[in-house]
Amino acid sequence: MSSTAASHRHSIEYRRLLPALLTAEPYSDGDRLPRSTRDWVVDVIAFLIAAGGIPVIWFSERSDGTVPSQHYLVIADLVAGSLAALTMWLRRRWPVTLTIVLSLAGLAFQTTGAAAIIAMFTVAVHRRFPIVAAITIFELLSLLPQYAVHPDKNMSYWGSILVGTIFLVAVVACGMFVRARRQLLLSLRERAERAEAAQQLKVEQAQHLERERIAREMHDVLAHRISLLSLHAGALEFRPDAPPAEIARAAGVIRASARQALQDLREVIGVLRESPDSGQPERPQPTLADLPGLIDESRAAGMRVELEDEIADLTAVPDAVGRSAYRIVQEGLTNVRKHAPGVLARVCIAGAPDSGLDIEIRNPLPVGRSNVAELPGAGSGLIGLTERVTLASGRIEHGPVGEGEFLLHTWLPWPA
Repeated sequence: MSSTAASHRHSIEYRRLLPALLTAEPYSDGDRLPRSTRDWVVDVIAFLIAAGGIPVIWFSERSDGTVPSQHYLVIADLVAGSLAALTMWLRRRWPVTLTIVLSLAGLAFQTTGAAAIIAMFTVAVHRRFPIVAAITIFELLSLLPQYAVHPDKNMSYWGSILVGTIFLVAVVACGMFVRARRQLLLSLRERAERAEAAQQLKVEQAQHLERERIAREMHDVLAHRISLLSLHAGALEFRPDAPPAEIARAAGVIRASARQALQDLREVIGVLRESPDSGQPERPQPTLADLPGLIDESRAAGMRVELEDEIADLTAVPDAVGRSAYRIVQEGLTNVRKHAPGVLARVCIAGAPDSGLDIEIRNPLPVGRSNVAELPGAGSGLIGLTERVTLASGRIEHGPVGEGEFLLHTWLPWPA
């Protein structure tokens, strides 16, 4: 497993255990994560502090003269402190229970005091404020009988209560500060993960849109080239007695169209293989100024096409609008070759700035069935055109019209 996958898994597990960390419910055996290196270090330190407090408190009792005279009481006090120190390994699972038990044990055995303070700190770190407040009040109330049973000869009773209260409040405040800091770090981590996920989603969406654009480009270009190849190949198939010069010319057109189709396919696949940030410029895209070349290419392939160009300067059309118009005419002529071979296609281009650009492609509906097999189509050509025109904020209409014609009409906005 890679380090990234492992980090993601631990992040998910940490968020899953967040309710158990920040509520009063204890962990279940199935929810607890194994102790990390940091957890082991903290638990060892807590155990050493609790165990180290035993001799400190015991010698303090001896100096105050409050050590029990009976040996069995002394042994019981030391055993209770040792057991309290051992409970530090369980403080993460039952902090509230341990705090209550150790506080009650402190009424009889002073050596449990250090462990009780650490348990109270754990409650402040891992539990909600209402629980912390309730346990803090319980601890403050337990100070009254504790100092009554184990008075401090160097300080008055109420002075001891005041010092104990200040110390306990300081411990709780430190624990709540640690809890607040952990919550802040967790919130920042989750916010960073959400931002990273959102960024990843944006990247995936951008890649998806780019692939759709490339797919449309591949369909527009290759469908046009392959339809020209089919048209010339069909002519050679049904005119085997054509003059050698005509056959040679058709073969030359087929060879040139096949080479250009392979070149277009190579360029599209190259775009797919390139890294998104490679910085390689895209090949020049056709504009409306290239429309006469498209018409001549279709005529050279034997297609009957008439062009009515009512725009004085094709280069004045913005590149984005002209590129869409070129692809619309290209796809329209491809559809004519596919579904109505041999008919006359009329292409009309008109428009002006602010009024928009009108594109009409008309062709008679085929009568009967041609002997030439129709080119296969997936029906995605008009769908792609509709999407292209919609993205350009234009309008599109297509379908049979009066007098047995098929009309493809689009309007594209032409800003001034």
